[in-house]
Amino acid sequence: MAERPERVPVRTIATAIGMVLAVVVGLLVLYQARRVLVWIVIALFFAVALYPVTNWTQRLVRRRSVATLLVFFVGVAALAGLVTAFVVPLVREGSQLAGQLPDIIRDAQAGRGPVGALVARLHVQQWVQDNQDRIQAFVSGLGTPALRFVRAAATTLVGISTIIVLAYLMVLEGPLVVDGTLALLSADRAERLRRVGADCAKTVTGYISGNLLISVICGLLTYLVLLVLGVPFAGLIALFVAIADLIPLVGATLGAVVAAIAGFVHSLPAGIVIIVFFVLYQQLENHVLQPVILSRTVRLNPLTVLVSILIAVELAGLLGALLAIPIAGMIQVIVRDVWDARRGRPTPAPAVGEGEVPVDGAAEKRPSNAPAAS
Repeated sequence: MAERPERVPVRTIATAIGMVLAVVVGLLVLYQARRVLVWIVIALFFAVALYPVTNWTQRLVRRRSVATLLVFFVGVAALAGLVTAFVVPLVREGSQLAGQLPDIIRDAQAGRGPVGALVARLHVQQWVQDNQDRIQAFVSGLGTPALRFVRAAATTLVGISTIIVLAYLMVLEGPLVVDGTLALLSADRAERLRRVGADCAKTVTGYISGNLLISVICGLLTYLVLLVLGVPFAGLIALFVAIADLIPLVGATLGAVVAAIAGFVHSLPAGIVIIVFFVLYQQLENHVLQPVILSRTVRLNPLTVLVSILIAVELAGLLGALLAIPIAGMIQVIVRDVWDARRGRPTPAPAVGEGEVPVDGAAEKRPSNAPAAS
């Protein structure tokens, strides 16, 4: 007689359905709050980068609140100075570009000016004439979505303010959160986690500060070269080059291509000089700036960097590309610590067979009158 299959309890089915629904609801909440999560991730990286500086300042002023306030005041002031240094020429040259764009299009149609000469050399006059209405509609439509621009600017301002406040609170309350969490663990494990966390913080701090410094140097040098050559809109191009240089591997090349195109549009000698400049600068950045500024912070082989960037770009776009290397560096620190711990962990008990005596206990168990083994 065949046995009847056991029925699954209703409570088990209800629990499984409830867990699935909870996971779905959690994923929906994360998707709806993805913008806030991005802000939290950015604030966390800035907090990790500023954490060692705040600790050093605290040793001077004694109080954590005062040290955090001083560090953030200096950081915001420096950021405001950099933004002002780039935004002033950006607004000025952006206004000039918007005013000159209709004339540039007319010159291109007539074959006059640098753009017109380039159009004539590339034989695209017919395309410009055929698409004249589209080009003029695009130019006239640049200033129409004012409401959308104001909304995007307001969202950006709110995001920046939120990131600054979150990073400030993370740095201020960081020691209490860390100590409270480590207090729940054993002394050995807490010390190990503290050491790994310090290495991860060093990786993030070194990479973010070093990469920002390298990008600022690249943007300033590009601006000076374009300014000396007389290339129009040097500030806009230099700002793009500095931002693009933040992207690992391909960012510098992308910025160089844009700057070279602008140089060739201005004149043939300017384009050649810009290409030579970027070739020389790449050698300087790869062999001098990066080894000096990023030494002992992030050491990843090129294959790991490329794979990390590809995966991060697919998951988080441009933000993923910017954070790919520090995240990969943190993963490398954690994996290395786990590997070293497992490889160097002592055996809890001597590996001996049943009835055998460990070497370190043989002397204790051997009778005093027994002969020693030869």
